Amino acid sequence: MGAKMVDFAGFDMPVHYGSQLEEHHQVRQHAGIFDVSHMVVVDVLGAGARDYLRHLLSNDIDKMGHRGSALYSCMLNEQGGVIDDLIVYFIDTQHYRIVLNAGSAQKDLAWMESQAQHFALGLQRRDDLSIIAAQGPETRTLLDRLNDPFITDTIHTIGRFECALGENLFIARTGYTGEDGFEIIIPNRDALALWENLSAIGFKPCGLGARDTLRLEAGYNLYGQDMDESTSPLISNLAWTIAFQPEDRFFIGKNALLAEKEHGVQQKMVGLVLTDKGVLRSHQRVVLADGKEGMTTSGSFSPTLGQSIALARIPKGDYEDCEVIIRDKPYKAKIVKPPFVPFNSSQKH
Repeated sequence: MGAKMVDFAGFDMPVHYGSQLEEHHQVRQHAGIFDVSHMVVVDVLGAGARDYLRHLLSNDIDKMGHRGSALYSCMLNEQGGVIDDLIVYFIDTQHYRIVLNAGSAQKDLAWMESQAQHFALGLQRRDDLSIIAAQGPETRTLLDRLNDPFITDTIHTIGRFECALGENLFIARTGYTGEDGFEIIIPNRDALALWENLSAIGFKPCGLGARDTLRLEAGYNLYGQDMDESTSPLISNLAWTIAFQPEDRFFIGKNALLAEKEHGVQQKMVGLVLTDKGVLRSHQRVVLADGKEGMTTSGSFSPTLGQSIALARIPKGDYEDCEVIIRDKPYKAKIVKPPFVPFNSSQKH
């Protein structure tokens, strides 16, 4: 389909299908599809699945009050550093599904297996499955054109962060763009036909470039860039993913996070909007009014705002403005709270 391919986590991935800018606007204003089959699906199966995941993850899966719920969480090491961020889906009391980032999947699985030894469960890596993300305000209207009873019923009944499992189809109302949409997990043998059908009914293919600018505008972290094993959720704008209550639930990294809180969290993650002309990238110095410094973690031009934006980790404090050092020169920026672009109004129900 005319994609420009690049290496990404050992996969050949489309960075764009002609125009990253057009693909970005397509998802914000209409609907696009992303092939995200490089991400790794893992099914957690067995009677010990719930107890295992309550031990493994910083968020508490008991928040998922019913089958068909989904939960965003971090998976931490003993020091409170982020091994990965992920979504866990509650299919059944003995069946949970996790989707891992491709670049960290091998170490994730090794960690998960090492922590599973004392629980009655099995971990099943599902390399037989592909994932297609359909995203944008027109997604449901277009998906109706498939005339598939299960798809039609599902997309009109599940809420955000909910999912449904059909005979050969798993649909979740989740995504990484800041728009409403669905992630469809399907057997590899059926994925190409679905992709072609989605293209035929009006979805436009989109690549990694648009995926990155969309997620940045939405204020979503990118693993390995905005957080990793050396940073805790408390300094990565992810404190909301930590469930310290109930107190009797122990999860890996909990003691380290409690100690960090008791000592006083020293940094925070913020958004930057460049007011001078220039381009924000990762690993640029951020100089605050009192002389303290931070660092950008992700940065790009925002097609929606028409300005350069970034996520940055800076010292705790009340700051409104800063300077970013680009090629040894200071550029003025405003400090804001992400997201940079409000969620689409269709997401509010």
